[in-house]
Amino acid sequence: MPWVFVLIWSTGFVVARFGMPHSPPLTFLSMRYGLSLLCFLGWVWWAEVPWPRERAQWGHLAVVGMLLHAGYLGGVWAAVKAGIGAGTVALLVGLQPVLTALWMSWSSRGNGDSHGRVLPQQWLGLALGLGGLTLVVWHKLGGGEVTHWNLALAIFALFSITIGTLYQKRFVAPCDVRSASAIQLLAALAVSAPLALFETEPVVWHPQMIGAMAWSVLALTLGGSSLLYLLIQRGAATSVTSLMYLVPPCTAALAWLLFGEAFTWSMALGMVLTASGVALVVRTPTRTA
Repeated sequence: MPWVFVLIWSTGFVVARFGMPHSPPLTFLSMRYGLSLLCFLGWVWWAEVPWPRERAQWGHLAVVGMLLHAGYLGGVWAAVKAGIGAGTVALLVGLQPVLTALWMSWSSRGNGDSHGRVLPQQWLGLALGLGGLTLVVWHKLGGGEVTHWNLALAIFALFSITIGTLYQKRFVAPCDVRSASAIQLLAALAVSAPLALFETEPVVWHPQMIGAMAWSVLALTLGGSSLLYLLIQRGAATSVTSLMYLVPPCTAALAWLLFGEAFTWSMALGMVLTASGVALVVRTPTRTA
C-alpha cells in the first residue's frame, strides 16, 4: 500500500501541469471536492458505512480536511498557477518529514515519552532522504521561476500538510475511511468554494482539463487521499511522512516519461539516496532485552 500511495501521489504535480493552464486553481479544486464528495456519499450509502458517532470527531475530521485538502492542495495548485515548477514545489513540500521529525522529537523530550522520539538511524535516514531529494530536483532551482508569492504559497502548503498529518494522528479516532473522507471533503469545499468566487479567470473545458479533473477525482482523491488517511491511521507519523521523500523522485521520473524532461546521473543517484533514507526511517528497530 505505501508504494501504491507514492505512485498515485506523485501524479498530482503532473496533473497540475495539465490542468492549471485551463482553470483557476480554487475553482478547479472546488469542482474536484464536489465531485469527489458525491462519489464518497454514494459509496457510503451503497455500502451502508457508519458515520462517526461523536460530535468531536466530526470537528477533528473537518479540521484535517481543511488542512490536508483545502490548505495543502490549494497552496500547491496556486503555487503552480503562479509559475513555480512542479519539481520545485515537490522539493519544498518534500521537507515535510523533517518538520514532522523535529516536532515529534521536541514534543517527546519534555514528557519523557520515547514512543514518538526519532532514533539516530531515522535522523540519518531523514538526512539521506533530504540530500537525495535535493539532487533529484536541484536542476529545477535557480531558474527565475521562484517569486515571493509562489514561494509563500508552497510554504503554506508544506505547513498545512505537516500540521494536518500530526493533527490527524493526535486527535482523529479510527473510523471508516469512506465516511471520514466525505466529512473532510465537505469541510474543504466549504473553505475553497467561497474563495473561488473571487477568481475571474474562466474555465476552459480542454481535453487536458477534463482528463486532469477525472484523474484528480478518481485516482488522487478517492485513491491517494484515502490511502494517506489509512497510512496515518495505522503507522507512526514520522514513518508515514517519510514516504513523501519518494514523491519528488517519482515526479521527476514521470516528467521524464511524459514530457521528455532531462533525467541526469545526479537525479538517478538522488533516487537511490532517497530510497535508502526512507528504508532507514520506516524500518522497525529490533527490540533487545
